[in-house]
Amino acid sequence: MRILVSNWPGKYVIGLTGNIATGKSVVRRMLEHLGAYTIDADALSHRAFSKGAPGYQPVISTFGKWLVGKDGEIDRKKLGNLVFNDPEALVQLEDIIHPLVYQATDFLIRRAGQPVVVVEAIKLLEGRLRNACDSIWVTNAPEEVQVERLVRKRGLTRDQALERIRIQSAQSDKVAAANIVIKNTGSYESLWRQVNAAWKKISRASDTVPVISRPVVSGDFSVQRGRPRDSESIARLLTKLSKGKRKAASEDVMADFGDKAYLALPVGRSERFGVLE
Repeated sequence: MRILVSNWPGKYVIGLTGNIATGKSVVRRMLEHLGAYTIDADALSHRAFSKGAPGYQPVISTFGKWLVGKDGEIDRKKLGNLVFNDPEALVQLEDIIHPLVYQATDFLIRRAGQPVVVVEAIKLLEGRLRNACDSIWVTNAPEEVQVERLVRKRGLTRDQALERIRIQSAQSDKVAAANIVIKNTGSYESLWRQVNAAWKKISRASDTVPVISRPVVSGDFSVQRGRPRDSESIARLLTKLSKGKRKAASEDVMADFGDKAYLALPVGRSERFGVLE
């Protein structure tokens, strides 16, 4: 196996970005399912200013103790409202958080066991990671789709959703910088096809053999990880097990990949599935 020369020897690093509500996390989970080691840099940024973390005191010193809640943690909602309404404050926060996130990301990439690593970061192109990655992937979605997702999933008003979308750097700039663009208009099947095709393309380009989860063999049984193509069968099983109380669809199962593991136990010509949270 040969890995392209990278900032991290032995690793092929994909930088995954895109503006809010374009589906970055779903794509990251799909790539994890395909065998990549994945890092959510945006989640790392939140941890960077949690109580006891290196960014905790610098954030309080910069913006004030009024951000601290009764539990001693910085109130993310208050901080978000502040920086989303003040571009200068956003820059100050990023100056504190980004170096810490890069350090954590560097550590995780170096210790990853898989040869392909995916780093999801909304500010990927604005920081050091941009030039450190071997390939830049960008998720793209129409503005109306972004608004609908923010209203439905985060409980924002339409005006709040538009404000969150438009304060970010232009999505067109991200698309222009991309090696791979993933168009996400809402269909998990379409999204999966694009991700799978792009995965195969980068594998061929780098001669990288992805590390796919191997079957767990016990006696005469072989337990295998469920695949997106199994989503319809898994959905039927979930509906059956709930006795009709939960009518699962294949789209629900596709959205779960990466957060849950669906295990298949082949019996004869059929497969039986189980779920690990």
